[in-house]
Amino acid sequence: MSRNLDKRQRATLFRERLLAGMTQAGMTQADLARAVRVDRSTVSQLLAPDGVRLPNAQVAAECAGALKVSADWLLGLSDRREPAADLVAAALTMTEAPRALVDDRIFAWHREAAGYKIRHVPTGLPDMLKTPEILRWESEPSLGRTTEQAIGASRDRLDWMRGARSDYEIALPLHELDSFARGEGYYAGLSVEDRRAQLLRMAALHEQLYPTLRVHLYDGHRVFSAPITVFGPLLAVIYLGHHYLAFRDTERVQAISRHFDALVREAAVPSRDFPRYLATLLAGL
Repeated sequence: MSRNLDKRQRATLFRERLLAGMTQAGMTQADLARAVRVDRSTVSQLLAPDGVRLPNAQVAAECAGALKVSADWLLGLSDRREPAADLVAAALTMTEAPRALVDDRIFAWHREAAGYKIRHVPTGLPDMLKTPEILRWESEPSLGRTTEQAIGASRDRLDWMRGARSDYEIALPLHELDSFARGEGYYAGLSVEDRRAQLLRMAALHEQLYPTLRVHLYDGHRVFSAPITVFGPLLAVIYLGHHYLAFRDTERVQAISRHFDALVREAAVPSRDFPRYLATLLAGL
């Protein structure tokens, strides 16, 4: 955050931060002078206790580069000492998404966010709510895990959710559940018995875990969402297919959280009505 400082105040702050950066980097005045390619006397003047000298832009940038800090931080224009490239790298990562129903990277993010609310828009039906039969049906073409591994991982995630003291909120497109119930599109070939068992399982788990678990159904004609998961205030992840795009900076985590909240506000079937909607689908099988 930029500060309104006069020249003496800014020079004092620059001197303090330059000295702190040198101490952290283990640099002497001579070391910094060589790294910046200036006379040692120039560095001495910048560090003089009663001095009011500020460096030119070139020297400030070279000092920042040598100390691996932000030039804005040295000059009192920011309270973040990391260089911009490091901030971007820390705030945004692209992580490989293995071809598996439930993978270890996602599970690790869940454990990291224990105690926080987790908001989730799945790619299909939520993995942790699926029956073993549905997991087997889906895992046959999967390249990443055996069927039993997928079932075990899904069970582990559900057990974790029961004991982690985290609220878990899911927003699911209405048409996804309708297509499943009818056995259409992606779900073509699923038997009526498997579909009925899956709907009954979702109803039972929602009854057991509500309000810790809440499932909202939104109308895909009105709103759209890519698959996302928001892990409290810590992390927001967008699923791309082969990779996860993970954000840790506050601004983007909050923006994706607001997107999820909008899905909930626009829900055609709010969580309190989810069991009733499942009952309607079951009656139509």
